[in-house]
Amino acid sequence: MDWLYSLFFGSSVAHAVLTFALVITVGILLGKIKIKGVSLGITWILFVGIIFSHFGMTVDNDVRHFVQEFGLILFVFSIGLQVGPGFFASFKHGGMTLVGCATAIVLLGVLTAYIIHVATGTPIPTMVGILSGAVTNTPGLGAAQQAYADASGVNDPSIALGYAVAYPLGVVGIILSMIFIRYALRVDFKKEDEGLAELANEQKLAEKVSVEFTNQIIEGRSVEYVRDLVNRQFVISRVMHPDGSITMADTDTKIHLGDRLWVICQAEDVEAVVAFLGHRVELTDEDWGNNTPNAELISRRILITKSSINGKKFSDLRLRTKYGITITRVNRAGMDLIPYQGLELQVGDRVMVVGPAKSVAKVADVLGNSLKKLDHPNLITIFVGIALGVLLGSIPLMNVPQPVKLGLAGGPLIVAILIGRFGTHFHLVTYTTASANLMLREVGIALFLAAVGIGAGDGFVEAVVNGGYRWIGYGFIITVVPILIVAIIARLRFKMNYYTLMGLIAGSTTDPPALAYANATAGNDMPAVGYSTVYPMVMFLRVLTAQIFILFAL
Repeated sequence: MDWLYSLFFGSSVAHAVLTFALVITVGILLGKIKIKGVSLGITWILFVGIIFSHFGMTVDNDVRHFVQEFGLILFVFSIGLQVGPGFFASFKHGGMTLVGCATAIVLLGVLTAYIIHVATGTPIPTMVGILSGAVTNTPGLGAAQQAYADASGVNDPSIALGYAVAYPLGVVGIILSMIFIRYALRVDFKKEDEGLAELANEQKLAEKVSVEFTNQIIEGRSVEYVRDLVNRQFVISRVMHPDGSITMADTDTKIHLGDRLWVICQAEDVEAVVAFLGHRVELTDEDWGNNTPNAELISRRILITKSSINGKKFSDLRLRTKYGITITRVNRAGMDLIPYQGLELQVGDRVMVVGPAKSVAKVADVLGNSLKKLDHPNLITIFVGIALGVLLGSIPLMNVPQPVKLGLAGGPLIVAILIGRFGTHFHLVTYTTASANLMLREVGIALFLAAVGIGAGDGFVEAVVNGGYRWIGYGFIITVVPILIVAIIARLRFKMNYYTLMGLIAGSTTDPPALAYANATAGNDMPAVGYSTVYPMVMFLRVLTAQIFILFAL
């Protein structure tokens, strides 16, 4: 039976693989346990790793360190690639207020942690771990551990211990803060729903409207002339003539009095465009002959899957000139965009094409329209990005007193965000299916948490017994105080919708359980919108502030 003992308590590769597999398996199973709808989720892997390590089932330190860092890289890179396209857009249309509030929560959390350090004498490395656990931010933990190891040459297990002790009440504290704000500020869900309806109208990018043309001044003019005259982003997709016949519109189409136009434009431009052209009429998609069997014109949503199209503009493809079709909308990540000549297309975009059936079929061949191709992962983008991220993360930025680096968490995160946003300029295919991205992310975080737990298990119980229980209280203070201060200001000063506010709170703490609670409470996607708006900036700040904070210990 020596082989069995060696397998569980030895130092072989098989032992390391078995240990990680068992820790992750048990952790995921425990993560399915919920108490009143709240679960620690995948974070159970950390605690299972601590238990395994405490009872002697450890892994060679070099192997554990590699798994920990590589898992962290996979996790943050997949996050950056996902949020990259919306990162810079989050600063527009009111997003600056959300990002500013989230930044305030991050900085107040660091300030609170530093005040507790000064008041109690708790070592800064431990305090950074407590801070990361209190705001449920795993990349911050990884960044702090790496920054300390790079600067001092040794690892400090108290960072992971502080994280593990503070995390559970951190999850609960975030949700309790949402509940407290709801009752303390007397939130009325009916009024929130009314505000939500107004906000939804403001954020809708593309809207279809039927207009009867009555402007005698531009009678007989072309669509291109009219569009230049109005100076608004809109598309005339089809024209219904007085005799009931329907034709597809292009830039040279002449419009006449009595024609009915199918117009697609931005929501805020609807009234101006309608007033200029004529007056609104009520027509359905069926009235416009939308995909009826005998219709001369059809409309079809075509998926861009050819890598050769990635990064090209509509003006480069000249689809209207070659095939006589019209592109009326572009759907990217669930959002409809108004097409224009300078819009750069990306693999994964869905374009609404209107035209004769044969022409639409030819355009589908040009653009790809193959779901199977999207299922094939673009590994070169991932590994090129990781390589560049590691290089960026290794560059010293400041010397105070040790070099400040973005590290293996910050470097890949920033590069992934940039690739997600600007990769098409370099013909990099950045599209990844949601399932593939989630798989990469979950595998990375599972490996990271297992490695951290196994590394922290030795001495965990002793740390809690010998005063570590106080860390739970410190963590709860760090969790609640910044959230309450900023949330009350956001609600009273900026009149922020409560649903969006819940998303802000969940996003500023990068806490999926809190987001799940917010979504269930709201019954709409506004918490998710707030969460995704602040998430990229918060993740970057959590990683950066954790590293800067840790340098005060050196």
